[in-house]
Amino acid sequence: MEIKKQSRKKVGEWLLDVAKYTLTAGIVMTFLGEFGQKWMFYSAGIIIVVLAFIFGFILYNKDVE
Repeated sequence: MEIKKQSRKKVGEWLLDVAKYTLTAGIVMTFLGEFGQKWMFYSAGIIIVVLAFIFGFILYNKDVE
């Protein structure tokens, strides 16, 4: 059972990292690159960040009850 808790915590940490790196990449890309259809890039980035953060936070804090 302890291995399952550790696995959830590691996956949660990984998802939180994905959210941070996606947000960072989005910010850097807006300064460095010119690309068409910015709304599509921003929409996809926001969706990925929000979903990764929510699922990561849930998995990371699953053991706190």
